Amino acid sequence: METMNTSETAARLRRAITRLNRKLRHSSLGGVSPAQASMLESIEKRTNPSLGDLAVAEQMKPPSVTRIAQTMQEAGLIILVPDLEDRRCTRVHLSPLGRKEIAAIRRRKTEFLEKKLLSLSGTDQHKADDLVTFLERLLEES
Repeated sequence: METMNTSETAARLRRAITRLNRKLRHSSLGGVSPAQASMLESIEKRTNPSLGDLAVAEQMKPPSVTRIAQTMQEAGLIILVPDLEDRRCTRVHLSPLGRKEIAAIRRRKTEFLEKKLLSLSGTDQHKADDLVTFLERLLEES
């Protein structure tokens, strides 16, 4: 029986997850850029974020976030609102269209994966289900 190399398995897992994430992102974008899709997700995860909060979350420079946010506002995806307590600060909210876009991105990602799963044999579909359970366990907070 072959001995498992944990470091090699971890590296393979990282590469596979990274490649899968790229394919999911590429298959799901629709009419938004990768940066816009990421920012929509970041806005949804936070309560009333500022542009500065998003710069930190997205690991971007504030001027880049401001440019992307302005483009997203022009497209009707977000609403930029001056902070009531600090007029120098701008808060970001998802618009109804932005919420629809996030739902569409998620739907397209799920459809991509579903198509891939349907192309597998029944045995491999069961393995995929076991893998999902394993990944969920791996991600549980300790």
